[in-house]
Amino acid sequence: MTLIPKEPVWVDSSAELAELCQRWSQQSAIGVDTEFMRTSTFYPITALFQVGDGQGCYLLDPLAIDDFAPFRALMANDKVVKVFHSCSEDFEVFQTFLSVVPTPVFDTQVAAALAGYGFSLGYAKLVETLLNIEVPKSETRSDWLQRPLSVSQLQYAALDVAYLPVVYGMLVKRLREQGRMAWVEEDCRELVVQAQAPADADLAYQKIKLAWKLKPQQLAVLQGVSRWRELEARHRDVPRNRVLKERAMWDMARLQPTELKQLSGLEGITPRMIREDGDGLLDLIAECAHLPESQWPQSLPAPLAPEHGDLLKALKQYVRDQADALDLPPEVLVRKKDYEDLIRNGMDNSGYSLNSRLSGWRREVVGDGLLNLATQFAR
Repeated sequence: MTLIPKEPVWVDSSAELAELCQRWSQQSAIGVDTEFMRTSTFYPITALFQVGDGQGCYLLDPLAIDDFAPFRALMANDKVVKVFHSCSEDFEVFQTFLSVVPTPVFDTQVAAALAGYGFSLGYAKLVETLLNIEVPKSETRSDWLQRPLSVSQLQYAALDVAYLPVVYGMLVKRLREQGRMAWVEEDCRELVVQAQAPADADLAYQKIKLAWKLKPQQLAVLQGVSRWRELEARHRDVPRNRVLKERAMWDMARLQPTELKQLSGLEGITPRMIREDGDGLLDLIAECAHLPESQWPQSLPAPLAPEHGDLLKALKQYVRDQADALDLPPEVLVRKKDYEDLIRNGMDNSGYSLNSRLSGWRREVVGDGLLNLATQFAR
């Protein structure tokens, strides 16, 4: 395995791709990355796939290759680990272009955190830390759909995967020595599961800022408008806020306008929106506003009250102590939402319980201790 990247190989024919995929299918792991554009679209526009196999770097041109079936099959081959760094956006590209989520995967950002190198470490910083090699970042925002790509773009794209195989090997060695390899495998499997789960437009309203302030009847309107925006954004292939801004949606749910004049007075509503979607939105608002109570969503949880501050402080201190003992960032073990879920689960006096993220290896490391501590506070 070489640390000095060779000249990247440009792949623009289906036959060459099929031959490479056959070769890569015999390897235990390959580095993978993507380049894409998404400035005015809902879905990413795939511009390039990169593969590093430890011997060379290969740049696959989706604008020229007709048949990606062998590559799709490789991404689903359970005998070949696909090594990414921070894979969530790459997963979107694979889902959009190839209708597949790569598996199994090894995310070097996840692995680096659990190996003790820091939380949310960037690729360039990780390569510098492990290999003392500087990776340039100059082409991060360049036009990846132009052809031909510039020399600096080709080099940048190749370097994004050039070091992944050796970084993978070094991280695996360290994690096995620490007894944490199973932790990374579990977390990476969960990344795949989350990516494979279909996005539910009916739940989009739960992500709207300040939605927790609305009453259930108002939430029914917000749910309907949010569902409409989500589906329209996908259909039109434009960003969500290009269809309708969050503040306007919140005001629609709160004020429930019945006339175009009222609708046009809401923040973020443009004359074009009124012309194209105004009547439809008023009909939708009226329909959702008159749904029977049985179809209203439940109230969303408000931010934790100050009365829970002492418990939250104690829980965080416990996690910091455990993290220090393991030489890990606390965020790797428990995130803000995990604390909030734990405290809310105990509010109804039925006993504290952990959310799904604090199951598995985290339960043994911190989960049971958090439960015990929370229970002691309740006495």
